[in-house]
Amino acid sequence: MIPYRDENPTTLTPVVTVAIIALNVLAWLFIEGAGAGRVVDAAVCNYGLIPGEVLQRVPPGIGVQMAPGVFCSVDPSPQYWTVLTSMFMHGGWIHLIGNMVFFWVFGNNIEDAMGHVRFALFYILCGVAAAATQVFVTPSSTVPMVGASGAISGILGAYLLLYPRVRVHALLYLGIYVTSIVVPAYLMLGYWILLQLVSSLSSLGAHHETGGTAFFAHIGGFVAGLVLIRLFARRDYLERRVVLPGGYRL
Repeated sequence: MIPYRDENPTTLTPVVTVAIIALNVLAWLFIEGAGAGRVVDAAVCNYGLIPGEVLQRVPPGIGVQMAPGVFCSVDPSPQYWTVLTSMFMHGGWIHLIGNMVFFWVFGNNIEDAMGHVRFALFYILCGVAAAATQVFVTPSSTVPMVGASGAISGILGAYLLLYPRVRVHALLYLGIYVTSIVVPAYLMLGYWILLQLVSSLSSLGAHHETGGTAFFAHIGGFVAGLVLIRLFARRDYLERRVVLPGGYRL
């Protein structure tokens, strides 16, 4: 299921949501070269989060092959700043567009529930929690972790807690057949986190150096969103919103 809108009106202009989307797009175009040639591989190496590098669990120079002739080597000193830069890097057009669609559908309502400054801090903290979870599970990995999905997972966790029964419109792909469906948020987001849990268990037996999706980052970000929303949501902002079936509860 791919969401494209929800029935959840907002009162605030989502300036931070739009700004974060713009930063991700600009990073993709001007730092990653829109995926052209080896520019994206170099960007992922330089700005992606490498667990083994941050924790200094692998010798300098050890790396992983990103593409034919392109290797990502571990730096001799921990690059802690990549915890933040990795949140704005993506591995491809589909990766970027998919993340930004989810973020737009659900992010504007979470910004509306806490205000601009709180939302920006909430987003960063969820991204950091997501990265920390993946690093903890794969401490010796030399595979760069990139993408906004960890932070966006926190948005999804917050949305599930605040608006579990809000109707979400989504595209459902059944082979070559595509249809539109409307489901409550708890069904879509519950299915999503269940998929992450099942996939994370499957990935435990896989060889981490082959790359792939950082499922544990998704889970860590989601849990962070569930926990932090109680601290960041403003009751006065919630109470001025249009009352909807299945609305907020704190």
